[in-house]
Amino acid sequence: SPVKINQISLDESGEHMGVCSEDGKVQVFGLYSAEEFHETFDCPIKIVAVHPHFVRSHFKQFVTGGKKLLLYERGWMNRWKPSVLHEGEGNIRNVKWRGHLIAWANNMGVKILDMISKQRITNVPRDDISLRPDMYPCSLCWKDNLTLIIGWGNSVKICSVKERHASEMRDLPNRYVEIVFQFDTEFYISGLAPLCDQLVILSYVKEISEKTEVECCARPRLDIVQPLPESCEEISSDALTVRGFQENECRDYHLEYSEGESLFYIISPRDVVVAKERDQDDHIDWLLEKKKYEEALMAAEISQKTIKKHKILDIGLAYINHLVEKGEYDLAARKCQKILGKNTELWEFEVYKFKEIGQLKAISRYLPRRDPVLKPLIYEMVLHEFLESDYEGFATLIKEWPGDLYNNTIIVQAVVDHLKKDPQNRTLLRTLAELYTYDQRYGRALEIYLTLRHKDVFQLIHKHNLFSSIKDKIVLLMDFDSEKAVDMLLDNEDKISIDRVVEELENRPELQHVYLHKLFKRDHHKGQRYHEKQISLYAEYDRPNLLPFLRDSTHCPLEKALEICQQRNFVEETVYLLSRMGNSRSALKMIMEELQDVDKAIEFAKEQDDGELWEDLILYSIDKPPFITGLLNNIGTHVDPILLIHRIKEGMEIPNLRDSLVKILQDYNLQV
Repeated sequence: SPVKINQISLDESGEHMGVCSEDGKVQVFGLYSAEEFHETFDCPIKIVAVHPHFVRSHFKQFVTGGKKLLLYERGWMNRWKPSVLHEGEGNIRNVKWRGHLIAWANNMGVKILDMISKQRITNVPRDDISLRPDMYPCSLCWKDNLTLIIGWGNSVKICSVKERHASEMRDLPNRYVEIVFQFDTEFYISGLAPLCDQLVILSYVKEISEKTEVECCARPRLDIVQPLPESCEEISSDALTVRGFQENECRDYHLEYSEGESLFYIISPRDVVVAKERDQDDHIDWLLEKKKYEEALMAAEISQKTIKKHKILDIGLAYINHLVEKGEYDLAARKCQKILGKNTELWEFEVYKFKEIGQLKAISRYLPRRDPVLKPLIYEMVLHEFLESDYEGFATLIKEWPGDLYNNTIIVQAVVDHLKKDPQNRTLLRTLAELYTYDQRYGRALEIYLTLRHKDVFQLIHKHNLFSSIKDKIVLLMDFDSEKAVDMLLDNEDKISIDRVVEELENRPELQHVYLHKLFKRDHHKGQRYHEKQISLYAEYDRPNLLPFLRDSTHCPLEKALEICQQRNFVEETVYLLSRMGNSRSALKMIMEELQDVDKAIEFAKEQDDGELWEDLILYSIDKPPFITGLLNNIGTHVDPILLIHRIKEGMEIPNLRDSLVKILQDYNLQV
């Protein structure tokens, strides 16, 4: 066009375009078809608007605005027929067509026409008539098919088109308009656009200069506001630096928007600024800028399908670096587990980074142990670090880490070297034993466990069948825990014979006794060749169990036993042996003389059931009144009591004589 284009209007499909220019020309044509309309008016045409559904054959309509609002419709023979919709209120300043509704602004206010009924349904008057309509033009914007947003001067109105109830119609149009929100803004409005239930407002700003104290043009503002019934709440505000803003007027700025894409175009004489809604990438940028790494990481994880600019891994690595810089090494190491996942290269890189800052210990607890597994060198490096400064920590890692993560031989050698400086260090010795166990050098491990008297020694022997290795260590095992050692040796006689055990314990008779005693309790015959030896062992170390042993053993030499018991003056054992050897009279005499226990003597006589024995008992007791009482009480069922009574000397005082005689008579009656 040789002259200025005043307006371009597209239909919703984007296939047809209307153009009007300063020389009065109006053109409507298809971008993808040959159809075209030309008309030249005798005055400049400022406004053109094509029907939103111009692409359809029965909606071939458009309007132009100048002094009049003209509607052009294509009719019969493809001819265009104009009709005047409105005139007489000054220039048409703005037209917006949506669905079946056309809204336009002139010098007096805003009108809405219903194209179905061809009736005007409202007139919204201009608020501030002091403002020149050509300098402060009206901004119109349809939010949807029934909601119109009007911005004029510093006033905003949101109008809703509603259906009138049938009972209210009379001669009125079947639709009416209700203003649902109305509020004033701080600055003059250059453009409006909807954003969900909020509004985007482009404002023309004037301010007083601090230097000259003269009113001047400031940078235009793009605000997002939340409409309220009689006011609004500012959600965000941006001042836009466009070239030449100092010379611009309110009419020089325009705001257009693309519905489907949430894109807003701010048009000024020299610049076009594109504004778009913040997305999750922007949010993450802001969080990273504020060093809110954890929140950024969380936001990225939640929106990982929609973010295009950021990668979760990059944010995670930045977070780890940030924590390291802050000195929060443990937290940084803990985050490595989640952030690095199964990426072995990154794991190894981070481990070296922690080594450089002397914080290998911090990351050690979180190193992966399987799926993935890092290079052995990494684990060895961590173990060496602990070995230099923290034996307990080293021991813990050896216990927790599988033995195949590192080269066992290298670590064993390192521990051995440290033990040269501190040979008695129990922690190092215990750890060395565990390393030997991983390496299947069980004999070495066993030696250390025994030296340390470690509770795992028996478990180690059983688990790895180390009985051949302990044949010469039986004394050590017994010293450590004789109970467990004996049980183990007896349970595994087939691997370590009784003879071998007894031989090993030859110089430790007290341990020999413990072993043989338990063997005897399990089986009276298995260790019969050692029963003679056991007599001395019981006599020396376990007198209470000597008599039960003598009673239960059938392989014990009685003469030898009697000799030992007499030497040690073991009366009860001697009595038992004498009676077992048939020398009952000597046994009874010993009870009477050594033990002076009439009840035991009577019990012994009853067991033997020998008349001569009773005679000996009576003879021994006849001059001892307490013994006579005992005999009187017990003799009645075995010997004729008269034999005893005849022998009691005249005048001897006998305790409880009457009761004893009564008992004799009762026993006699019972026998009869």
